[in-house]
Amino acid sequence: MNKKEYIKYAESRAKKSNCIVNCVKAFLVGGLICCIGQAFKDLYIYLEVEEETAVILEAVTLIFLAGLFTGIGWFDKIAKQAGAGTLVPITGFSNAVTSPAIEAKTEGFITGVASQMFIIAGPVIVYGTVASIIYGVIYFFIT
Repeated sequence: MNKKEYIKYAESRAKKSNCIVNCVKAFLVGGLICCIGQAFKDLYIYLEVEEETAVILEAVTLIFLAGLFTGIGWFDKIAKQAGAGTLVPITGFSNAVTSPAIEAKTEGFITGVASQMFIIAGPVIVYGTVASIIYGVIYFFIT
């Protein structure tokens, strides 16, 4: 079997995904996560927390809940149904840090959890920081 035949065979065997349904699910779940975050912010403001502090507490709450849901196995179940909707930056980042840490816990805290915690999220942090520096320098010289 040559390369073209293999590609044709693989494409015929691959599960077809419904792009529109996947996009709608991602939009709805991502929007729901954002609405939950807004509800927490509103709750904190209702409890007479300053708005700046309420925003921080909202982020911390979403990070905690995503980490908790990852730890008890709910995040993966939600992600299987919602797809990219669970990758709303704050919850997706929490999951990306928590998952490798949980998998490496049998190797110990230093050589396992600590060394594996940022294996997925680390490159995102590094390249995000580098990109922001480059954009900042460009913006500085433009303005």
